[in-house]
Amino acid sequence: MTEHPTSHEGRQPLAARPQERARPRQEAAAAGLPSDVPAQPGGPADRTATAAGTDTPAATGAPGTPGTPGTPATAGTAGTAGASAAPGAPASSGAPASPGSPPSPAEAVGGPGGGAGSPGAAGIAVAVSAQSPGAGRGPEGAARREGERLRFVGAATRRIARGLDLDEIVLGLCRATVPTFSDEILVYLRDPLPVGDERPVAPFVLRLRRTDRLRLSELEGEELVLVPDPDPTPAAELCEVRSGGALAEVLRGVRPVFGDSAAAKTALAELLGPEHPLPGGLRAVLAPLRGRRRVIGAAVFLRRPERAGFEPNDLLVAAQLATHTALGIDKAVLYGREAYIADELQRTMLPDSLPQPTGVRLASRYLPAAETARVGGDWYDAIPLPGSRVALVVGDVMGHSMTSAAIMGQLRTTAQTLAGLDLPPQEVLHHLDEQAQRLGENRMATCMYAVYDPVSHRITVANAGHPPPILLHLGGRAEVLRVPPGAPIGVGGVDFEAVELDAPAGATLLLYTDGLVESRLRDVWTGIEQLRERLAATAQLTGPDHSPPLEALCDDVLDMLGPGDRDDDIALLAARFEGIAPSDVAYWFLEPEDAAPGRARRLARRALARWDLEELTDSVELLISEVVTNAVRYAERPVTLRLLRTDVLRCEVGDDSPQLPRQRRARDTDEGGRGLFLVNRLARRWGATRLSGGKVVWFELATRG
Repeated sequence: MTEHPTSHEGRQPLAARPQERARPRQEAAAAGLPSDVPAQPGGPADRTATAAGTDTPAATGAPGTPGTPGTPATAGTAGTAGASAAPGAPASSGAPASPGSPPSPAEAVGGPGGGAGSPGAAGIAVAVSAQSPGAGRGPEGAARREGERLRFVGAATRRIARGLDLDEIVLGLCRATVPTFSDEILVYLRDPLPVGDERPVAPFVLRLRRTDRLRLSELEGEELVLVPDPDPTPAAELCEVRSGGALAEVLRGVRPVFGDSAAAKTALAELLGPEHPLPGGLRAVLAPLRGRRRVIGAAVFLRRPERAGFEPNDLLVAAQLATHTALGIDKAVLYGREAYIADELQRTMLPDSLPQPTGVRLASRYLPAAETARVGGDWYDAIPLPGSRVALVVGDVMGHSMTSAAIMGQLRTTAQTLAGLDLPPQEVLHHLDEQAQRLGENRMATCMYAVYDPVSHRITVANAGHPPPILLHLGGRAEVLRVPPGAPIGVGGVDFEAVELDAPAGATLLLYTDGLVESRLRDVWTGIEQLRERLAATAQLTGPDHSPPLEALCDDVLDMLGPGDRDDDIALLAARFEGIAPSDVAYWFLEPEDAAPGRARRLARRALARWDLEELTDSVELLISEVVTNAVRYAERPVTLRLLRTDVLRCEVGDDSPQLPRQRRARDTDEGGRGLFLVNRLARRWGATRLSGGKVVWFELATRG
């Protein structure tokens, strides 16, 4: 059995079952020969021919053998499919099979005794119609062969239909037909495969997708088994179908054809290449694979010369196999396209990467519910806010379908917009609830919205029916935070409550969806307690003075999932609080008067001297002067000025005017309009954010560190 390099699944050698390994001895006994004497004195080749069903005379004069010395036994004595004579019974064509006869083709493909490609199929050395030329003649033999064909087709089509993707379907066809129907199969598919109503690309190219080949071999004395062929048959990897050529005509005809006709020989030579030998007689079948709208490939069934050729009725078998395979491939390609769309949709709905705001480190994970349901309604997000704060969001839309993913995307976009307005967490949930009701009925979701302030080391949390977060302290203690549960988003007419909690440096906050803690095997609160214990046990491994690595912590949390714990998709967001030390923060209020810019410059100069950042004094004074001057011009209440020293120097100027500044190109005659131009040229980054009570304009400068 040879597998083409393009196949994605390895093949294992087949070995005969014990009762099948002993079959040559049983057949020898049926012929009246001792169990240790071969049925034919011709050596392994003769034994192979006997197992293949060729018309080989049995030894003469053996005890218990009907007939006279020197008279060959009647075909069907040994080695024929379904026509083996019982021990001691007269050998006659059409005799019922004995208990020692080879299993039926249906059993070889997928019936009792093993599925396709199992050891049960390895003992079959004869195809559906591969009886000896003299075997099974008459009404009873013909009816038996037709019954075997029907059972084989039924088992083979069931094996093909079990595949979900393209490789599984092609593998099912190969395992079902080799060796029961043919000794070798080559499957060519169009490259690329058209999807649905897509117009096929030109030129028409067929690529060898898979080839399987088995041969009979001698093992342990007289035993005959099916083993992989160590000498793969050379076949063309690619074949360009020429318009008007013999191969194009055969494919256009759709029906399988024997390889003995002139047109079929030319078509096979064009498809397989000149180096591939073709057996003579009715031992090759070329079956086009036609999907719902067009031909998508071809299958070639081949038999060895020592085996009986195909019969006319075998064309019907090949047509059934080709039809079921082509339709299955069509569906698999459509399913693959849907899976690709689902993956892309889910990927675009979730953040490509998380921001790394000042004072907090973030890590996340997402797992779909299953391979067959790759999209879901779970999402997570981290949104930088003014004042070096960050909003942490985890939500779960009911269901895990394309509709759930679409609703999740709309709610996530709404949450980002509301976060940009710097609304309190409970107000964000309130507006999300209204948005979910506008999207339609039964648009339910749970959500956890938290805002972390690294300066005050506090976190404000609001909940809408979501599982509570878990806080892992630096010493290894893990606690479930007491957060008001709230009602899910989409219920309407409910209020949400926010609580403010301590967020000590070194602590880790874990936000998650219910798929992590709830399944058919455990309730949600049991899962939450197991998660808390898992976090505490992981923290103990790193000691009381060190927090566990954030990425490794997320992986360890997911490892707690057992085989039956994946009923829903999972979103996980972990935040390690580092905070900003009070000594690295300077904060002032400035009255909206003409002297405010000068006072802001003096205050900034003193802070930079205290932080040993005098080399930034000139740039900071110039930029602060421009930003504060603009704020004083429109402010009615005191202006705020804050400096934060982390890995960068960040300056924030806030006022009560909601109008955001816009950079514009000043004309030569303009007296103003160049302040933001200077900020844009000198600052590492800058921006402006609208707040509920005004706005904040900020910029960052790189420090020498």
